[in-house]
Amino acid sequence: MKLEGKLFIANRLTEMKEVVTAGGSGPFSMQLEEALVLLCREMDIPAPMWMKKNTKEFAAFHQTIFFREQYTEKVRFDRFQIRMLE
Repeated sequence: MKLEGKLFIANRLTEMKEVVTAGGSGPFSMQLEEALVLLCREMDIPAPMWMKKNTKEFAAFHQTIFFREQYTEKVRFDRFQIRMLE
Protein backbone atom coordinates (compact mmCIF):
# COMPACT_ATOMS: atom_id res chain seq x y z
CA MET A 1 0.00 0.00 0.00
CA LYS A 2 1.23 3.47 -0.88
CA LEU A 3 0.08 6.29 1.40
CA GLU A 4 0.78 10.02 1.03
CA GLY A 5 0.62 12.42 3.96
CA LYS A 6 0.48 16.21 3.92
CA LEU A 7 0.71 18.67 6.81
CA PHE A 8 -0.96 22.08 6.54
CA ILE A 9 -0.71 25.27 8.58
CA ALA A 10 -3.27 27.98 7.68
CA ASN A 11 -4.08 26.28 4.33
CA ARG A 12 -0.38 26.22 3.37
CA LEU A 13 1.34 22.91 2.68
CA THR A 14 4.34 22.62 4.99
CA GLU A 15 5.41 18.98 4.60
CA MET A 16 4.63 16.01 2.37
CA LYS A 17 5.85 12.39 2.53
CA GLU A 18 4.98 9.02 1.04
CA VAL A 19 5.36 5.55 2.50
CA VAL A 20 5.05 2.16 0.87
CA THR A 21 4.25 -0.98 2.83
CA ALA A 22 4.49 -4.55 1.64
CA GLY A 23 1.15 -5.87 0.45
CA GLY A 24 0.24 -8.02 3.42
CA SER A 25 -2.33 -10.76 3.40
CA GLY A 26 -4.33 -9.31 6.31
CA PRO A 27 -7.50 -7.25 6.17
CA PHE A 28 -7.42 -3.87 4.45
CA SER A 29 -8.03 -2.04 7.73
CA MET A 30 -4.90 -3.59 9.27
CA GLN A 31 -2.80 -2.69 6.21
CA LEU A 32 -4.12 0.89 6.37
CA GLU A 33 -3.35 1.15 10.08
CA GLU A 34 0.19 -0.13 9.52
CA ALA A 35 0.76 2.40 6.71
CA LEU A 36 -0.70 5.26 8.79
CA VAL A 37 1.51 4.48 11.79
CA LEU A 38 4.58 4.27 9.53
CA LEU A 39 3.67 7.58 7.87
CA CYS A 40 3.21 9.30 11.23
CA ARG A 41 6.59 7.94 12.36
CA GLU A 42 8.26 9.24 9.17
CA MET A 43 6.69 12.69 9.64
CA ASP A 44 7.49 12.72 13.38
CA ILE A 45 3.88 13.33 14.45
CA PRO A 46 1.61 11.42 16.85
CA ALA A 47 -0.97 9.04 15.41
CA PRO A 48 -4.44 10.66 15.21
CA MET A 49 -7.71 9.28 16.56
CA TRP A 50 -9.57 7.59 13.69
CA MET A 51 -13.24 8.59 13.76
CA LYS A 52 -16.34 7.47 11.88
CA LYS A 53 -16.05 10.49 9.51
CA ASN A 54 -12.55 9.32 8.54
CA THR A 55 -13.89 5.88 7.61
CA LYS A 56 -16.64 7.42 5.45
CA GLU A 57 -14.25 9.84 3.71
CA PHE A 58 -11.61 7.17 3.10
CA ALA A 59 -14.14 4.68 1.74
CA ALA A 60 -15.63 7.25 -0.63
CA PHE A 61 -12.54 9.19 -1.75
CA HIS A 62 -9.46 7.13 -0.71
CA GLN A 63 -8.39 10.09 1.40
CA THR A 64 -9.27 11.75 4.70
CA ILE A 65 -8.30 14.72 6.85
CA PHE A 66 -7.39 14.76 10.54
CA PHE A 67 -7.79 18.03 12.44
CA ARG A 68 -5.97 19.27 15.52
CA GLU A 69 -8.84 18.14 17.75
CA GLN A 70 -8.19 14.48 16.81
CA TYR A 71 -4.86 14.40 18.67
CA THR A 72 -4.35 13.83 22.37
CA GLU A 73 -1.02 15.68 22.21
CA LYS A 74 -0.33 19.24 21.09
CA VAL A 75 0.62 19.31 17.37
CA ARG A 76 2.44 21.88 15.23
CA PHE A 77 -0.04 21.89 12.32
CA ASP A 78 -3.73 22.62 11.63
CA ARG A 79 -4.56 19.53 9.60
CA PHE A 80 -3.06 16.27 8.36
CA GLN A 81 -4.33 14.79 5.13
CA ILE A 82 -3.70 11.23 4.00
CA ARG A 83 -4.39 9.81 0.56
CA MET A 84 -3.99 6.30 -0.81
CA LEU A 85 -2.04 6.27 -4.07
CA GLU A 86 -2.67 3.66 -6.75
